[in-house]
Amino acid sequence: MRMFRFTSWLLITLLACAAFLAAISGCDNSTGSNKTGASGNTTDAPTSGRIKIVSSLPRTGSAKLQTDTMVNGIQLALDEAGHKVGDFTIEYEDKDDATAATGDWTPDAEGNNARQAANDPDVMVYIGPYNSGAAKVSMPILNRAGLLMISPANTAVGLTKPGLGEPDEPKIYQPSGKKNYTRVVPADDLQGSCAAEWAKQMGVKTVYILDDNSVYGKGIAEMFKQRCGELEIEVLGHDSIDTKAQEFRSKMTSIKALKPDLIYYGGTTQTKGGQICKDMVAAGLTCKLMVPDGCMENAFIQAAGPENADGRVYLTFGGVLPENQTGKGKDFVEKYKAKYGAMPEAYAIYSYEAANVALEAIRKAGKKDRTAIIDAAFAIKDFPGALGTWSFDENGDTTLHKLSGSIVHNGKFEFDKLLGNDDQKK
Repeated sequence: MRMFRFTSWLLITLLACAAFLAAISGCDNSTGSNKTGASGNTTDAPTSGRIKIVSSLPRTGSAKLQTDTMVNGIQLALDEAGHKVGDFTIEYEDKDDATAATGDWTPDAEGNNARQAANDPDVMVYIGPYNSGAAKVSMPILNRAGLLMISPANTAVGLTKPGLGEPDEPKIYQPSGKKNYTRVVPADDLQGSCAAEWAKQMGVKTVYILDDNSVYGKGIAEMFKQRCGELEIEVLGHDSIDTKAQEFRSKMTSIKALKPDLIYYGGTTQTKGGQICKDMVAAGLTCKLMVPDGCMENAFIQAAGPENADGRVYLTFGGVLPENQTGKGKDFVEKYKAKYGAMPEAYAIYSYEAANVALEAIRKAGKKDRTAIIDAAFAIKDFPGALGTWSFDENGDTTLHKLSGSIVHNGKFEFDKLLGNDDQKK
């Protein structure tokens, strides 16, 4: 019996020791995992191996025509680099933040994409999202993970600029206390203001404002409205539409009675921008329609009907159209056409630029470390990109302030003029 007790005691002791050693081994492996640089807390991160870049864009629904060319732009930048930065092999993953049921991005899809990226220790850069509302979902998640974000399309001012958005913006998106979000497009404080100035130049005296009640749409409409007040353009009314409605003819009929010179719509193709145009014509409105860059895609013209949009739709865009690019921008367009056999949509060059910024940040960091890559990105100055030579400011915004105005003619957007003051065009 004593021998049995001794043997039992010995067995229990050995099992306990084994468990203890396993726990120590597990802790050591965890520490080793941190040394991959995923958390950005170590200084001995790898200087070779695999690095992943992911993008999160609406790959389902009417935005797909736009985002197909954006993904092509990313692929083109990576192909030119040979999918290598130093001794790192660069892999790319194309994530969809839209669903077939909605035909547009959803908070669940964008949140899932962000969490998957945050939890993958090989992911060092997140390109996206496309919609400013989606950014509000993913920014806090990726900020906690210390993962660099580069948006090729977000323009809502509150994402980066203190005092211009909601009272708690942008701090609410930075729970770690450290900035990790950047964008390569000008924000809506420039676009909304320039849109109102363009309207003034056209002789507009009265305007009716509509928006889609989104972060992006309502934000840019408010910026437009504020500038209209400064320019003494009379705002006859300002409403948010129900984007789930199929048509807006009754609304257009009531607006018609006010006889505005212009209707301004703060929204996107996906939030019924094309339907607004179609219903204006159906209601007998003869005034102009001005829309922002969220409608800068062929899908908008198709939704509106080319015959309805021609000569009626005026669009502002934070940059220059592909066919009007010069220098490195023109080089990009030519390379794109040679590779894919078609003209890129407007945001393809911004995705191309975002991918090249990601590669530059990885190169400058020199190691697989999220914190180092964020710091390298924010330190980018005088970047000789396809969009021009530019830098990131302290908020992660581009110093490029080039905007353009286009008019729909013959079923496509045609460049009309550069917008903004001389300082903004530099």
